[in-house]
Amino acid sequence: MSQSTNTVFARTTSRPANGLLQAVGRAVVSATDTLATWQERRRQRRALEALPDHLLQDIGISRADAGSEADKPFWQG
Repeated sequence: MSQSTNTVFARTTSRPANGLLQAVGRAVVSATDTLATWQERRRQRRALEALPDHLLQDIGISRADAGSEADKPFWQG
């Protein structure tokens, strides 16, 4: 085979692998983003639950509302 034939063959055979790697990379990034969102949501709900009543009143949330929000599972928006 000539040099140009080897180059064309190498390019055509590496594309599916690159596409697969990109898809796996996107899936990993998406999963990482989802986990980070869940962790942040949990952190914010715990912080809301820990606020004293006067601060909850300042932001217009009752203790019951704060408790209801804090009781939600982390995956629920």
